[in-house]
Order: sequence, then structure tokens, then C-alpha cells
Amino acid sequence: MDHHELVALRQHHPAWRLLRADNAPLIISFLQHVFVIPNQRSLNQASLASKLDDMLYSLQQSLGEHHYPRSSGAYLDDWADNSNGWLRKFYPPGSDEPHYELTAATEKAIEWLTSLGKRQFVGTESRLLAIFDLLRQVVEGSESDPDTRIAELEKRKAALDAEISRIRAGQVELMDETRVRERFLEVSASARSLLADFREVEQNFRDLDREVRERIATWEGGKGELLGEIFGERDAIADSDQGRSFRAFWEFLMSPSRQEELSELLHKVFSLPPVKSLEPDRRLLRMHYDWLEAGEAAQRTVARLSEQLRRYLDDQAWLENKRIMHLLRSIESRALTLREQPPDNDITTLDEARVELHLPLDRPLYSPPLKPRIAEQALLEGTADTDADALFNQIHVDKTRLLANLRLALRHQPRISLGELLQTYPLEQGLAELVTWLELATADRHSAIDENQTQLVSWHDERGHPRRASVPLIIFSQ
Repeated sequence: MDHHELVALRQHHPAWRLLRADNAPLIISFLQHVFVIPNQRSLNQASLASKLDDMLYSLQQSLGEHHYPRSSGAYLDDWADNSNGWLRKFYPPGSDEPHYELTAATEKAIEWLTSLGKRQFVGTESRLLAIFDLLRQVVEGSESDPDTRIAELEKRKAALDAEISRIRAGQVELMDETRVRERFLEVSASARSLLADFREVEQNFRDLDREVRERIATWEGGKGELLGEIFGERDAIADSDQGRSFRAFWEFLMSPSRQEELSELLHKVFSLPPVKSLEPDRRLLRMHYDWLEAGEAAQRTVARLSEQLRRYLDDQAWLENKRIMHLLRSIESRALTLREQPPDNDITTLDEARVELHLPLDRPLYSPPLKPRIAEQALLEGTADTDADALFNQIHVDKTRLLANLRLALRHQPRISLGELLQTYPLEQGLAELVTWLELATADRHSAIDENQTQLVSWHDERGHPRRASVPLIIFSQ
């Protein structure tokens, strides 16, 4: 890589921007804990925000409240913004809640940072043997001379026969613990690296799907020419080295016998004492299922691309919805333009999504304002024999207390009458409190009032005299 290429990567690549970010420790540690370690492909906004809230609270307790002052939603929106590209925000089919998933660039940055840590030991023998095995496969797979290939197979057959003879003679050579641990760590690293590669494959298919949608939205020519270009690019990706390798891997992994063999090998390896001493992650036992889940995500992206092309080819729907398609294309074209050059002011405004009803009979009649005439004369202090204490002895009934008593009673039964309720919570303020109960029952849409039936309500006034009143049957419900 030359200087100009590195400058471009530093300015535009999301992984490099992530490493340069001020909150890089928070972002990387959180995304690794939530997505990479448990191999979580996507999470809805509520779950992801809740996990981030927990982490922010823990960090503020240890570092101080001035660290990371923004809300979890603001952080997630910033990380998923196109200017950063560390998370992908999308809406799955049939859901109106946004979901988030890790981008391939972010996983590359996390994988590189993980490789900087000190490893238990650096294994070299397993890598050397892997190089020899790969070179041998390349040479044998590209050999066109039948005699040469047969001679190589005969040599391998003789080596296998010699090994079988040694084993029958009791000379069994076992792999030492160092070699077992070395090869297991190599398998673990390759398995996690393979999951990271899946995100990049899925991103390539997603980029192709987005490009197809953009071309369909802005295409003005004939269908044949457009489909020729689209299928040409899709075939180019499918026939590329990456596409062929992914297809061969998927066919190999979809074989039930291969899955069963891989599960059996993993359980045998995990039962070995040298491997147990490493305290490996038990999730590696189901790594082939993680591969299947990651591969299905890439396959779903390809299926969406095919569905988009099928809709485009549906001539009958095209003719019936020509006007709708024209409007949708104009909206999509406008959206693409705004994505490249977002405006500074509001894009559009929407009226309130409700109907305002104004009934003429609901308007009160006009009442002329009263303009009193005040004579200019001195006001004299009067005298009165009336006791003014009645003005300060007004009774105030707390509706909040009554509603709280009602909710407590309805916790244990679905419905209760006013008479039963007053047996548990007697009237403390007499007739005024009873009138308040009637007002609450009238305003509550869950209550029922039967005027054909009555019930007696009793209480004691402030002097201790018993009082009774006959009221309609009132039933409160949850």
C-alpha cells in the first residue's frame, strides 16, 4: 500500500475511524461483549439499549458520572450513522422496531485488536504442517498426469499400511499435550475468523442488493438491458473466488453426515485432558451451528435480491400499478439524492394525523361581558355578626387516596361493589366523600351503575351519630 491509499483508508474506512474514535474503548468493549463473544447476529433496539445502559452505569460508578454523559440511544444512533458505519441499523420484515447488527469493518477492527493480546503460546508446528497440507492439495489437485497421481496415492497407501502394521505391533504414537493444545488453539482461532468472514460475504451481497435497488429506482431504459447488467454482476460475484468458496463451504456444511461427524469430533477433542486444561469456551462445541446461522443470513440477503428482481419482472403487476410505481420511483430517486446531499432545513412537513371536529351545537351562546360601574366614593369598613369560621371549615376530599384504595381492592378480585369497598375503607368525611365516590364512578369507563337496584351505605358524622344513604348499585371493575 502506498501513501495515498493509506491516507484514503484513514479518512474513509470505518475500522480505522473506530480505532481513532474518542470513545473507542467503550465502543469496542461493548460491541465485542454483545455481538462477537456470544456470536449474536442482530439485536433489537430495546435489548441493545438496555445492555448499553447497564454498561454505562457500571463505568460511571467506577470512573465518575462525568464519563459518557450521553444516553444509550444517542450513542447507538451515532455508531450506526453513515459517517461512522460501526453498526447497521435496519428494520426486519414484519417488524416496526429497529434492529442493529455488527458491520464487517467493525469485526475486523475487533479481531485485529484481539490479536494484539498476549497468547498462551505461539504455535508454529501446526501452521507449518497446514502449509505443507495445503501445498500438497494444490499440487495433487492440479496434476493432470494419471500416472503421477496414482504413484502419489500408492505412496500414501504404503505409508498407511506401514502405520497400521506398527499399531498392530503395539507401537502406538500419541500426540503430546503441547501439540494437542497448539492444534486446538489453531482450530479455535480459525473458527472465530470464519465467523468474521461471513459478515464480509453478507456485506458484499447486501451492497449488490442496494445497488440493484438504486438502479431499478433510477432506470429509464428497457428491462432487458438492465437485467443483463444486473445478472452479469451477480454472476461475476457468484463465479468469483469468494463466491465459489462460499458455495462449496455451504454445500459441505449442509451435509447431515458432515455435521454429525463434526459434532462427534468436537466432543472427543473437548474430552481430552490437554484441552480441558485450557478451559476452552464451550460455545465452540456448537460452532458449526453458528456457521449455519451466519450462512443463512447471507442466503437471506441473496433471496431478497432475487425477490426484488422477480417483482421487477412481474409485467402484470407493473401494468396494474404503473402510477404507484411511478410515485415510488420518484420518492426513491428523491431519497437517493437527499442521501448524497442532505439539506440543511426540513425536507417536508406533515399535518397532524387526526381529525379536528367542530360541532356548531357544542359552541356556547354569546354572553356579553359584565362591566360594573364603580362610583367614586370612599369605602367604609362595615360590621357583621356572621361567623366567618365557616369559610375556613370547608371539607376537601382527596380523590387520589380514594383511587389508591380502589386499586388495592381490585388487585385481589376482578370487580367490587361500592358497598363492599366501603366495608373495607369506611367513609371518613361523610356525605362529601360519598358524593366524591359517585363522581368517580360516573367518570370511570370500567364501572357500571344500575339504577334499578340500590344499596345502603352507612357512616358516622362528626358528632358520632349514625347516618345512612340509599344509592344506586355501583360496580367497579379492573
